[in-house]
Amino acid sequence: MKVAVLTEALDIERRVPIVPESVKRLLAKKIETTVEPGAGERALSSDATYTAEGATVAASRKDAIAAADLVMRIRVPSLEEVNEMKEGQALIAPLLPLVNTELVKALAERKITAFSVDAIPRTTIAQMMDVLSSQATCSGYHAVLMAASALPRFFPMFITAAGTIAPATALIMGAGVAGLSAIGTAKRLGARVEAFDVRKVTKEQVESLGAKFVEVEGAEDAAAAGGYAKELSEDAKKKQAEAIAKHAAKADVIICTALIPGRRAPILITKEMVASMKPGSVIVDLASEQQGNCELTEPGKTVVKHGVTIIGSLDFPSHVAVHASQMYSRNMEKLLFHLTKEGALTLDREEEITKGCLITHGGEIVHAKANAAGSEKGALS
Repeated sequence: MKVAVLTEALDIERRVPIVPESVKRLLAKKIETTVEPGAGERALSSDATYTAEGATVAASRKDAIAAADLVMRIRVPSLEEVNEMKEGQALIAPLLPLVNTELVKALAERKITAFSVDAIPRTTIAQMMDVLSSQATCSGYHAVLMAASALPRFFPMFITAAGTIAPATALIMGAGVAGLSAIGTAKRLGARVEAFDVRKVTKEQVESLGAKFVEVEGAEDAAAAGGYAKELSEDAKKKQAEAIAKHAAKADVIICTALIPGRRAPILITKEMVASMKPGSVIVDLASEQQGNCELTEPGKTVVKHGVTIIGSLDFPSHVAVHASQMYSRNMEKLLFHLTKEGALTLDREEEITKGCLITHGGEIVHAKANAAGSEKGALS
């Protein structure tokens, strides 16, 4: 089987889905790699490095796609990019199938066998394939660096001849992988760290990293399957907002990381909370691709509201493209090994991981939730 590694169209995207170090391991499993010229350059992986490991650098993007049985992507493909593919090819990419229903329909119409990496079940056996976790680690880390750079104050405490400088207070919203990565990074930079999550099971993890867990008196537990959070009742949201408002007003930095699969990100930081924060404070919103946890976030932009800098970047893991690509590539190795046998794509549609991430096959939408989301959207339009 041949896989194609392509340059992502977005200028802000520096990552690549397969790095040179993975090529030799894929070859050992009879999986060949064809690379679009320059595809890895923004992640510091040159064409020469790919060829040295056994990959083929195609003459053009068109040739790379034409030679491939399977196309690898690190961003949600556009409809135009789907139309570049041959009918009957396979695709591995983040698809967000519950949201991008038109994309899923287009993939089915072109008879693309499409796997969505964001739909890989979050189980013990699938951990090594979990790109959401690996990329969230990168995002959480870099979000804190962005906050520290934008904050007109020190992060750590300093004891100097000019007096003692108190440490910054960082409030981390959400204690999933990105949140825990942010907590660890903020602690290493010397901040006083607090963290909030609607899932009570995260308290021990937060405290193990040396942060204070923000408790909401009488709050319901919103833990859901797969480690995600479910939506709260209106009463619970009100109690939550009151607790967050108190801590937000004292924070120098807020890192927002809360997501609900297939839904708009929950608003946790209201415009009133932003107005209550100290001038010069910073909010970094990792949920900006799903419209943000902060009510005033503008996806893709950095804005200043009420004297608070709000960063709504759409490329957090891309800022550490070398290691983000390396981690993504290692995830993809494991997924490819799981989906192939003797170098050929072999689908067991009843097997948990395959069933969880296979979205379209044979001209049909075969993923139950994606199919239901498309039907519901069609009924409403």
